[in-house]
Amino acid sequence: MPIVVQKYGGTSVADASRIMNVARRIVETYDEGNQVCAVVSARGDTTDELIQLAGEITPHPPEREMDMLLSAGERISCALLAMAIDRLGKVAVSFTGSQAGIVTDTFHTKARILDIRATRLVEAMSDGKITLVAGFQGVSTAKDVTTLGRGGSDTTAVALAHALAADVCEIYTDVEGVYTANPSLVARARKIPVISYDEMLELAASGAQVLALRSVEYARKYGIPIHVRSSFSHTDGTWVREEDDTMESAIIRGVTYAADEAKVTVRSVPDRPGVAAYVFGALADANVNVDMIIQNVGEEGHSDISCTVPREDLVAAEQALRRVVEDLGAKGYTTDTTMAKVSVVGAGMRTNPGVAATMFKTLADIGVNLEMISTSPIKISCVIAEDRVEDAVRALHDAFGLDEEQLAVEKSDRAVGHD
Repeated sequence: MPIVVQKYGGTSVADASRIMNVARRIVETYDEGNQVCAVVSARGDTTDELIQLAGEITPHPPEREMDMLLSAGERISCALLAMAIDRLGKVAVSFTGSQAGIVTDTFHTKARILDIRATRLVEAMSDGKITLVAGFQGVSTAKDVTTLGRGGSDTTAVALAHALAADVCEIYTDVEGVYTANPSLVARARKIPVISYDEMLELAASGAQVLALRSVEYARKYGIPIHVRSSFSHTDGTWVREEDDTMESAIIRGVTYAADEAKVTVRSVPDRPGVAAYVFGALADANVNVDMIIQNVGEEGHSDISCTVPREDLVAAEQALRRVVEDLGAKGYTTDTTMAKVSVVGAGMRTNPGVAATMFKTLADIGVNLEMISTSPIKISCVIAEDRVEDAVRALHDAFGLDEEQLAVEKSDRAVGHD
């Protein structure tokens, strides 16, 4: 029998009626002749409420205990969904991450999956049961409960799809797929029917929140097709898969932004080999993800090093940088939390010059200053003032012709032979 892995986000199971809706979708998939494994996130604002509870006790809760606390949200959703499926006359069994055999490293709050020992899931599915797995969590090699960080349920689902040799991994959200921009910000943003792993990776890394970056990395590594869909409709969403000749040949696939980053600068470090390695090694040891990096030209034997990090990692980054400053004899470090990142992504950049010029001119025309710039073969990102990021996204979406009306005109032109 075909195996389908589905993932349902927090908005999909936010209340009893939505849980019943998800239960019906799972049962429909099962009745179509599939074996089903569904991964479930915590209901609605449950995770935020648990974080708030911890904050009422202490401003600095131990990370191990935070994992114990936060993993409860997904377990609640899982058990309630199993009850809903039972009400519909089917047999479902729920599993925690550890019961499902998800083994991680020992980093609390941002653990990485090392292995999945899915024996219990396989046995249950072979017995004709629907299996439900609490997302976002696992058990470490030290036998502690761990959580996988932001978007961890997406990663759980894709990893289980690989472990179970599933035919597809369906990610259900509150939107109908991946869009050319955030549709709540850009009214004429359009849904992308098919997108490559590489483009989706860049969109996710640049701030698009429809899929977690690590889940796309996992899918690309193992060739797992992902179907991003809405929990509230039965229309096709966006397929994420290997690039081929049948895909739309867009120069720019989408415009995205991240308003949750901070800029840190280490001032006047010695300008000699090995210093950058030491700085970023310290940040890596603190489990801080670094995005954009700039090192200025050295003057009088010293230079400044700047980078962007997630704001949620800023406390850990500052702790690491205090040691760096002391060890290197630097003049200190500064932080700026008023920055945001805007990016344009598209595989067509590889063969179409002028994308950077268009992006920079568009931002200049609306008076947006560029603090930092980084590029890859299919992405250009700029760090700008956070209070201008919405203006920037709308202007770039328009400048690159990504709205539905402009695309309709382009298709019409091609139909009558225009270049």
